[in-house]
Amino acid sequence: MKHIIDPYEVINDTQRNNSDCPRVVLPEEIFFTISIVGVLENLIVLLAVIKNKNLQSPVYFFICSLAISDMLGSLYKIVENVLIMFRNMGYLKPRGHFETTADDIIDSMFILSLLGSVFSLSVIAADRYITIFHALQYHTIVTMRRAIITLTLIWTFCTGSGIAVVIFSHHVPTVLAFTSLFPLMLIFILCLYIHMFLLARSHARKISTLSRANMKGAITLTILLGVFIFCWAPFLLHVLLMTFCPNNPYCTCYMSLFQVNGMLIMCNAVIDPFIYAFRSPELRGAFRKMLFCNRH
Repeated sequence: MKHIIDPYEVINDTQRNNSDCPRVVLPEEIFFTISIVGVLENLIVLLAVIKNKNLQSPVYFFICSLAISDMLGSLYKIVENVLIMFRNMGYLKPRGHFETTADDIIDSMFILSLLGSVFSLSVIAADRYITIFHALQYHTIVTMRRAIITLTLIWTFCTGSGIAVVIFSHHVPTVLAFTSLFPLMLIFILCLYIHMFLLARSHARKISTLSRANMKGAITLTILLGVFIFCWAPFLLHVLLMTFCPNNPYCTCYMSLFQVNGMLIMCNAVIDPFIYAFRSPELRGAFRKMLFCNRH
């Protein structure tokens, strides 16, 4: 999948000369630092939920699923940098069997990160919808058993899809199927939002009696979704341009920003835990206990 993950591995000099835009190169130290921070932050989120029984509920399990997706996106870059370092030191044979296999594995991690984020955000949206409009039946509808089964199915599907995308990445239908998940998720969540808005208008009094926590959860989802779109959309556009117009000078000019788009993806994993902490008093309290336990 190197023709998608890093186009400059496969674009020849003639194709590069079709555009006057120079390739924007960012220091690898920036990627490595952001990735390390992303892994540590999301690991804290997971540990906070695991160590606090009051946080072990379906909605926080769904948040953990999103945190795992973010971690995979950060780990992808860390593993890649380590392999590059070993190759430069002469411990790995360039283009050898091990490096090819390792590339496929880390590419699968990258795809799994995107798919996991898409489905995690979708299930969080469904959870918020049920919380707001079926509050009395929420604990009957969204049980821990159903939440675990849902997450198991999601990650099984994402793992299988991630492997399939890497194996068949040179086929246009695979690229279209991969990139179509992004707008499909947006359509699904947009439909929920429209339905929520219509119900809110027709049941204004009922909605006004809902707890602030439920509405706050919906706002948190909106922020998470906005950050996800901002960070991932440029890369998905890159994938489409790389597939359908790799020789076009305008497409090539946009693809010169590939590393900037990649840094945005890394930043998504760093920003999400701050959103959890800022929007959730429960998680914020759990973070304080974990980080400052020695001071109490």
